Amino acid sequence: MLVAFSVAPSGGSGEDGSVHDAVAAAVRVVRESGLAHRTTSMFTEIEGSDWDSVMDVVKRATEAVMPFGSRVSLVLKADIRPGYTGELDAKIDRLEAAIDASRAGTGEGDRPVGVEGEDR
Repeated sequence: MLVAFSVAPSGGSGEDGSVHDAVAAAVRVVRESGLAHRTTSMFTEIEGSDWDSVMDVVKRATEAVMPFGSRVSLVLKADIRPGYTGELDAKIDRLEAAIDASRAGTGEGDRPVGVEGEDR
């Protein structure tokens, strides 16, 4: 199971609107969880074998942000594919292979980017 999530406080951020301290608290929870993860400028992705392990980390990361504002916003997207592991990197590897094949003129990988449900 892959989950991409973003969590941020509101109603109490710093003067410049920055939420980096709150986000750092959430990312610390993710890093200490032992689950495979990746953090980008907009989201953190985590991978776990079941709902409980993944959602526990999301819940604890959200709770870590709560002291930084009067409310917290959570955005979450999940890819639930039973029986698959290592998809945090494998999905990217398949994407890169499709791009490379398209460049090579094989016609592979010519599907539009961002189309959900296609041979992920």
